[in-house]
Amino acid sequence: MSHPNTTRRKHVLKEMMEDDYSLPTEQQQIVRVVSSRGNNLHEVEAAVLDLENFLVSMPNKFRKNVWVKRGDFILVEPIEEGDKVKAEICKILTPEHIKEYTKAGIWPERFAKKTAKAPTSNDASDSDSDDSLTPNTNRPANLQVDNDTESDSEESSSED
Repeated sequence: MSHPNTTRRKHVLKEMMEDDYSLPTEQQQIVRVVSSRGNNLHEVEAAVLDLENFLVSMPNKFRKNVWVKRGDFILVEPIEEGDKVKAEICKILTPEHIKEYTKAGIWPERFAKKTAKAPTSNDASDSDSDDSLTPNTNRPANLQVDNDTESDSEESSSED
């Protein structure tokens, strides 16, 4: 016999994975999660600059089954009964949703990714250089400088 929570989780995840990428209705809006306020409440920012950040609630079917973090995009539907909580999450958007919504032309400009310029032929040939690598924060930055100064001091002492 299957545990009810396991069965519910399976169906919620199956619903998310087999989504038909339906477009949002006129009432629904795309928002970005700013922070988690606890108690299944999340502060979000709307795509419209005029609106200030507001709280949305996570419905019971998503609780302990799906997690959202800062920066995730969600589809919300407004609710009337709340003063502070203005909407409820109806869908958590995946990168595939974002691609489909961008193709359909309904993805908000505020959330659009900045297009990175295409690398030129010079950039491609210099890809082996160390300048493009991020520095390793686990090693002290002055390690090479110390080695150079030690070799200089050894040379000067051998000259004497």
